[in-house]
Amino acid sequence: MKQVAAVTALASAAAAAVVFEDDFKDTSKWSHSSWKPEGEMAQMEALVPKFAADPSNTAMGTPADAKFYATSATFTPVSTKGKSLLVQYEVTHDTEVDCGGSYLKVGPKMDDPKTFGDPTEYALMFGPDKCGYTSRTHLIFNYKGKNVLKKVDLPFKQDQTGISTLYRLIVHPDNKVYVKINDEVVYEGEMEKDWELLAAKEIDDPADKKPEDWVDDAMIDDPEDKKPADWVEEKEIADAEAKKPDDWDTEEDGAYEAPMKANPAYKGEWSPKRIDNPAYKGVWAPKKIANPEYAEDSELYLMNKKDLGFVGFDLWQVKSGSKFDNLIIAADADKDALVKEADLKFDAWKASKDKQEEKKKAAEPAKEEKKEDDVPEVDEDDDEKPKATEEDTEDL
Repeated sequence: MKQVAAVTALASAAAAAVVFEDDFKDTSKWSHSSWKPEGEMAQMEALVPKFAADPSNTAMGTPADAKFYATSATFTPVSTKGKSLLVQYEVTHDTEVDCGGSYLKVGPKMDDPKTFGDPTEYALMFGPDKCGYTSRTHLIFNYKGKNVLKKVDLPFKQDQTGISTLYRLIVHPDNKVYVKINDEVVYEGEMEKDWELLAAKEIDDPADKKPEDWVDDAMIDDPEDKKPADWVEEKEIADAEAKKPDDWDTEEDGAYEAPMKANPAYKGEWSPKRIDNPAYKGVWAPKKIANPEYAEDSELYLMNKKDLGFVGFDLWQVKSGSKFDNLIIAADADKDALVKEADLKFDAWKASKDKQEEKKKAAEPAKEEKKEDDVPEVDEDDDEKPKATEEDTEDL
């Protein structure tokens, strides 16, 4: 009985850390924004992913191509001071992504959710983003009103269509950050080191000047290397075999000059070989001094130092078909309890993902069963018919 009670207590402690969660059985918690003109925006809807393990389990998805989406939900404002913050959610793309984001934003409570959009202040932005050859998992922190990208992008893992991907972010009160995608830890590091949130600790000394006798040429011409006496640098020579035309009139045409031709003895422009410079002192750089603009901040993890009160998807998508599910936001001083809460969701997601893959694999052979007999006959006159062309579309 004591063991059961201990497990129950641990589960209760973990559940108490949750400040917002949604499995998107419906979208009643969410508000749609109108920050863009009506024709440019579409509303997210409760949709079923293409290879959903359970067709009754809906996710919140993007139903229309080439649209902006701005949908948010509020929760009771919570301070993360002294706590680890967890953000975890699931993304499924039913179509191949060519240009569009699937990230979320978490930030301080808004006055009016209908204004939620790109200008809205947030504390962090996290999740996959791809457009053309550029693909990454975004992780942006807002610090003193500035949105700061990670110096080196996190990898893009949203490559499989129809199969869900789980994104986990934990920000700890020691300013350390942990990112896990599916079952792979893709990043563990420090906010000050990997985001330019603070001014540099050191700067170049403006009073330090390069000495006049400083030698920064690593290589020099070999003074002992001389051009060979028989070296030929003339590219062209007069054609000795050319004859003056019989009708050449010196008075009218001027003195005859034979035409030029390529010089068969030409060896190219000569230059002495290069050798190491014995006087080379290296690349000069001014010495470093303490930056008077630098100020240590032990609470970078608090980002813009405001209580959190909303989560939202502010997206542009060329192709629709993104589905979002199993969202959880939690904050707790007990990071072990926080991770345990996230792992419970992970286990459920993993079981669902395995079923998704089974359904997708089962659907694949059907595509390969098409036989030559099923191919429609081609009209021999088709070559004479005008071919339809796709309309040019504006790249938004």
